[in-house]
Amino acid sequence: MGRRMRIGSKASFLAALCLLILPVAAAHAELAPYKDDYFAYPGILKTADNGDYLVIDYSEMRDINGRDATPERRVKDAYVSLKPRRSQKDLTVTTPAGPVKTLAVGNIAGNASVIVIYLHGQGGNRLQGMNDYTFGGNFNRLKNLMVRNGGLYLSPDFSDFSDRGEAEIAGLIAAAKASSPHAPLIVACGSAGGTLCWRLASDPRTAQTLSGLVILGSLWDQDFLSSPAFKRRIPVFFGHGSRDPVFPVEKQEAFYRAIAKAAPGYPVRFHRFETGNHGTPIRMTDWRGAINWMLAAKPK
Repeated sequence: MGRRMRIGSKASFLAALCLLILPVAAAHAELAPYKDDYFAYPGILKTADNGDYLVIDYSEMRDINGRDATPERRVKDAYVSLKPRRSQKDLTVTTPAGPVKTLAVGNIAGNASVIVIYLHGQGGNRLQGMNDYTFGGNFNRLKNLMVRNGGLYLSPDFSDFSDRGEAEIAGLIAAAKASSPHAPLIVACGSAGGTLCWRLASDPRTAQTLSGLVILGSLWDQDFLSSPAFKRRIPVFFGHGSRDPVFPVEKQEAFYRAIAKAAPGYPVRFHRFETGNHGTPIRMTDWRGAINWMLAAKPK
């Protein structure tokens, strides 16, 4: 996974990254296609709210057993390209809250066209968001989308889902933005990681750097409706399985509607995977569609 680097400050962070200089791609208005046919939604059962709310057909037999060579462990090779491993590095970034280990792939040198950070759920670690073969190859697709479009993708560890974890990720975000100040920055949170998404949205300094939140099989937070990110109209994408036993889909749908009601025209979308379970949105969400929608929106 590449050599480990210890980085002691924002200045040294940038200097160290410059040692890994890669070709800098021109900024993209949107991400170019990559294996769209493989990762397309298998069918739309219902559309509402001018297309912002979708009910998507999902079948374990087709979307796990038919897609994976070993169900839930290794997707079929056709879904994967290992090109991103050429730029993949395991870094240690020193932040005001302490060192943050993060796997990084894509335009590490700086001036990335877009930055995506994935925050894992309870029991996870930085390896989850960089695994090429689990979750139907969907993280591999995200890695490829970033590499092929001049973007940067980070999958960090963090101490907890409370104050310290929030401070660590806020520090990582600040370092990434210092390296690529003009890049839109999107934070994606799976399961309990959503706690950090909502906390970051409520932090005045960090909220100014956000360009979107992706909430996958996660929880809700009414305080978001009074947060700095909400006032900036940061786009929010929800992916949720209809049979999620951890976070009931009805409560997340109610929160989606609360956002739309509190601010008519707010950029918020909800993709419900019918019969899907807790991890289904991580496997099935169309990263390119969600990110391009966010890039087209312009927060205040």
